[in-house]
Amino acid sequence: MRADPDIQFAPVSLPEVQQPPDWLSRLMELLDRLFGPVARFVAEHWGVIWPILAILAGLLALYIVARLVTPDLFLRKHAAPVHEADWTPRADAALALLEEADNLAASGQYDAATHLLLTRSVGQIAALRPELVEPSSTAREIAALPALPESAARAFAIIASQVERSLFALRSLSAEDWQAARAAYADFARVAEGRLVG
Repeated sequence: MRADPDIQFAPVSLPEVQQPPDWLSRLMELLDRLFGPVARFVAEHWGVIWPILAILAGLLALYIVARLVTPDLFLRKHAAPVHEADWTPRADAALALLEEADNLAASGQYDAATHLLLTRSVGQIAALRPELVEPSSTAREIAALPALPESAARAFAIIASQVERSLFALRSLSAEDWQAARAAYADFARVAEGRLVG
């Protein structure tokens, strides 16, 4: 066996361990001074800390579920009251929006025209009551807000349902779909201003 060159019997000399550079050693010492006491405290008191962390995680989960079920549950309750007429656009703004959307619909862009009504309506709600609309708010959540007057919620829900059908059912809107959304917006604007719109 000792004559076999493939088998090594002589001791192997290991390379000398390289010391880390000075800057890395200083950084490790600094981190140990900063976070070492915290790490040691957590290790010594883990039996008390983990139930607190579990409770906090449970409260966070409850908050997320509550926001999903009732989006405006934790919104400010003392906001200035908004009258129903304030929710609706001015007559000139409503006419301008309908004219812009009608131009899109006239060229067959029913999806874009309906989406325009939705985005402008969301913008109006956000401008009037910014605490009600968050970047993550969906059209369905906004339509279900209790703060919305019935006429506004009804019109918004019709427009939002058409846009959802366009985006998620992957089906282009028809002229009839557009007319339903347009009529909902026009009816709401007409109630707002006490005059015919469109």
